[in-house]
Amino acid sequence: MKTHWCVRVFLISIIFCFAACTSTSLEVRKKQAEAGRHLGEAYLEQGNSSLALREFLKAKELYDNDQFLHDDLGLAYMAKDRLDLAIEHFKKALAIDPGYAPAKNNLGTAYMKKKDWDTAIKYFKEVAGDLIYATPQFPLSNLGWAYYNKGEYELALKYYQEALEMNSQFLNALRGLGVTYIAMGKGPEAVAVLEVSVKHYPQIAQLHFDLGEAYTLSRNYEKAFNAFQKVLKLVPDSPLARKAKIESQKIKHFQ
Repeated sequence: MKTHWCVRVFLISIIFCFAACTSTSLEVRKKQAEAGRHLGEAYLEQGNSSLALREFLKAKELYDNDQFLHDDLGLAYMAKDRLDLAIEHFKKALAIDPGYAPAKNNLGTAYMKKKDWDTAIKYFKEVAGDLIYATPQFPLSNLGWAYYNKGEYELALKYYQEALEMNSQFLNALRGLGVTYIAMGKGPEAVAVLEVSVKHYPQIAQLHFDLGEAYTLSRNYEKAFNAFQKVLKLVPDSPLARKAKIESQKIKHFQ
């Protein structure tokens, strides 16, 4: 009887020891995966999506039940234009944590890149309605861009303006508002917004190009010409500079 009792104690001890070792091993793997994820995020911030992806995949081998890791994997794949893989990982992040708003916004962005505007809008609206999401200007501005591309300009204006209420200097919303006014044929409104934009972001050539288009629409050809020339100075050998040169030549005789 005593021997039987001792055997039971021994077996229970082994079970507890195994469970403790397994738990410790899991914690170690989780910490190693987290360290790898942080390294991958550093590479991603530097714009090196290949090295980032390598670290994320190594981390995934160690522990993959991590919404942050799957969101990072989605971002890395999206940087490589592998949109289907990006969507797969953003969805995995949301399967682990349905309330993880950054993955939902990124999922909407991936669908937006696929030009699936309606699906993108669905996810952006969910994020924009999340009262605890720290940066609502991002989904709001994304909604503006989606509606702009659908040709629904009034709704685009609405969401860009809401984004600017959250952050009056938010670049995506400022530019989006400006190009929406251009698409609507509202030159003076476009000029007003884009003049503010270039004051905040004077080194961004695309804004000067947009402003040139807004001036052209407003028949202020001298200012339009100068705006296009600014593009040539900022990015002289770029496709945008070639477009700016063409636009400059079109309006040169109107000055």
